[in-house]
Amino acid sequence: MPRRSLGEHRRRLSALADEVLRLRVALPRRERLLAGLAHALRAVLAASLGYWAALGLGLEQGFWAAITAISVTQSSYAEVRHSSRDQFVGAMIGGLVGLAAATLGHEHYLAYVLAVMVGMLMCWLLNLGAAGRISGITSTIILLVPHEGAFWQFALFRLGEVTLGAVAALLVTRMFDLLERRWFGDAPS
Repeated sequence: MPRRSLGEHRRRLSALADEVLRLRVALPRRERLLAGLAHALRAVLAASLGYWAALGLGLEQGFWAAITAISVTQSSYAEVRHSSRDQFVGAMIGGLVGLAAATLGHEHYLAYVLAVMVGMLMCWLLNLGAAGRISGITSTIILLVPHEGAFWQFALFRLGEVTLGAVAALLVTRMFDLLERRWFGDAPS
């Protein structure tokens, strides 16, 4: 099989994204409304589950779990699984790189810039480009958001909250998938 250039891959991905958008716009307004309602309900249920689970475990900033749950919520379990993996890997890499930058270059902006870049590059090298955004966000949270206590503790709590949010989104989406199968039958392959 011939090797395709980066430009060719980008062109093909762009064409695919355009086609998905065209199909979504082609849906009748009622179906778009119902799909949007189902997605919003999934997101708010996952966010609520993540938020209350974090608070129940004594994590004071459960909103990170809610944010994560909303950000990984998709229309299918497989999509949520991939998004959750990216979220977890990105948070792990961003947390470790951010922690190293905080330890070695505390309060130097250059340490922050390098941490974001190193984390994103690591994700790309692992072929997880989407995790790179999360890595950059996690490093930003660790290095730029004011907090009390040790950096390692702050990073560990954020990772725990991200994990709770991702697990909440997985559980809610799995429940929705099971209900949809029961009510509408299996989706055509």
